[in-house]
Amino acid sequence: MQSLAASSFFRFDNSYARDLPGLYVPWKPAQVPAPRLLFLNRPLAEELGLDPASLLGDEGAAIFAGNTVPQGAEPLAQAYAGHQFGGFSPQLGDGRALLLGEILDRQGRRRDIAFKGSGRTPFSRGGDGKAAVGPMLREVLISEAMHSLGIPTTRALAVAGTGEPVYREKVLPGAVLTRVASSHLRVGTFQFFAARGETGKLRQLAEYAIARHDPDLADTPGRYLALLGRVAQRQAALIAQWMNVGFIHGVMNTDNMTISGETIDYGPCAFMEAYDPGAVFSSIDHGGRYAYGNQPLIAQWNLARLAEALLPLMVEDESEEAADRAVAQASAVIDSFSGLHQGFLLRGQRAKLGLGEAAQGSDAADAALANDWLALLHAQGVDFTLGWRRLADAAAGDDPALRALFPDAQALDAWLARWRARCASDGAVSADARAGRMRSANPWIIPRNHRVEEALQAASDQGDLAPFERLLSALRRPHEEKPEHAPYAAPAPAAVTAGYQTFCGT
Repeated sequence: MQSLAASSFFRFDNSYARDLPGLYVPWKPAQVPAPRLLFLNRPLAEELGLDPASLLGDEGAAIFAGNTVPQGAEPLAQAYAGHQFGGFSPQLGDGRALLLGEILDRQGRRRDIAFKGSGRTPFSRGGDGKAAVGPMLREVLISEAMHSLGIPTTRALAVAGTGEPVYREKVLPGAVLTRVASSHLRVGTFQFFAARGETGKLRQLAEYAIARHDPDLADTPGRYLALLGRVAQRQAALIAQWMNVGFIHGVMNTDNMTISGETIDYGPCAFMEAYDPGAVFSSIDHGGRYAYGNQPLIAQWNLARLAEALLPLMVEDESEEAADRAVAQASAVIDSFSGLHQGFLLRGQRAKLGLGEAAQGSDAADAALANDWLALLHAQGVDFTLGWRRLADAAAGDDPALRALFPDAQALDAWLARWRARCASDGAVSADARAGRMRSANPWIIPRNHRVEEALQAASDQGDLAPFERLLSALRRPHEEKPEHAPYAAPAPAAVTAGYQTFCGT
């Protein structure tokens, strides 16, 4: 393993390695035979304070494939536990990932730089630790789409081909993804120490999480309960944003829920087409545990597991009264999640409906208006994204495009009358201004599943990245209606969507 002699492409400052012994194993990425850079996220590289031009050559390919460890990096495999589909595993960890290190970006924010697909680790549990080109480019497409939609997310900095085969259902070309995150701390990270009864290390982890994500809570009384509340708030906001764009994560295990409130792990995720609260695409979610409509409930369930892990830190002394008080306080935070989520969801729905803040006490009426709209979309089998987008046209007085989406256009009449009456209550807002606001809240383009698959198949089977690059360009401008991007806005044929499944990519 070589170490880059130059002053550095990255300026690492690795607090995780310094501060959290026992939560990782130092490890090195596997060597690969033929590194080749397939994708570099130039805007993100610049945001991180990197020089994109210096990363485009052979040295950059060697870094992003794992053959060269840059100066200052301290590669390590993180340890964590997790509930997977409801069953608890006391040790999971990075089975095919490595935290390369941390850097401070141009705004002074600490960001993790991590590999995915960089070979076996002590946590691989019999896996090969590798990744294939298709799933890694998929993570680029979906995470950049989420970022462009304004949804907190981990992001892809680079994908490098490895020049070696990966064996799944068939032989696939190998690749390594470089992922950027505010941190990789998860609910499962806390569960790791809690399950072992290592309260001292659990406290050390909690203090680290607070210093990194909620520094205003440092050294304050009740900070562990407050940390739980902050994570609950971030997740309530995040899940509401998912719901408002029709995103289905697909594998909301506790090891895939971040403390930072960023979306992580774009394996079996998908975007809905025809609106259906029961929509499931993941091939491994046989019971629909992580269906679209279940996501708020699962987030709350996951947060309850975080509360359980943090409880030993919340108990002020060894008395039964202190233990009961801690349980009651943590339970109150968990019980508040539904209301938090509903508040964030309604805020987003008002923006999508083109509504201003309602008069005091009328939240229920606005929520009913939004819910009845969704019920209409469901009953009529209307595309979720285009239904919302064409409602913006209706706000400007152009109803035909919206009505064309409904098999029974008359089913819209009563609801449209209610919506227009509510819009009128906002006061002097012009139709064009309202429509413009709605278009900024309702994307025209999402990562349509069939378009994603087309792009990934071309990249994986033919080595043709042009379809991937065209789709990525469209996804980075989701609210702009451009004629050349029209194919990416059209839903798939119903027969395609009905049989579509996503896979975890392992």
